[in-house]
Amino acid sequence: MAREPRRERGEREESEFIDKLVHINRVAKVVKGGRRFGFAALVVVGDQKGRVGFGHGKAREVPEAIRKATEAAKRNLTRVPLREGRTLHHDVLGRHGAGKVFLRAAPPGTGIIAGGPMRAVFESLGMQDVVAKSLGSSNPYNMVRATFDALKHQDSPRSVAARRNIKVSALQSRRRDVDAEAATAE
Repeated sequence: MAREPRRERGEREESEFIDKLVHINRVAKVVKGGRRFGFAALVVVGDQKGRVGFGHGKAREVPEAIRKATEAAKRNLTRVPLREGRTLHHDVLGRHGAGKVFLRAAPPGTGIIAGGPMRAVFESLGMQDVVAKSLGSSNPYNMVRATFDALKHQDSPRSVAARRNIKVSALQSRRRDVDAEAATAE
């Protein structure tokens, strides 16, 4: 039987996912001998092809908290439909608690215009052009959850057409007609 080659120290097996550490929180528990410190990590994981998830992990050491958060993120991946694999299909508002975010589709070359926690989600998702604004809480946990709420409400023309029992081309021709009317009205 052939043996697998041994890995060098520090070398990790390549994964299809990229993970981004969004936030680490240090918490203290006061006990008889002083303080006991623990760490909570918020991690966003994505395959840069339309799948993304986030996870929360708590442990006494930072690396262990990050590992737990990464595993939790891989367990709750969400698929998000992207237009041309680079931006959103339509503008959308998401909220979680006091965190509110507004996401807008953007033309090619715009880039990711978004704040810290939202930027991590978009980069992991593989989105290239988006304009996002955080309107409520700046708490990273609420911002990430609000971003995921917005992405959950993202619909592709294919799914809308299937829901209405019409063809995608009929749906998109209506969109072009509305765009033409708006252009002539201006």
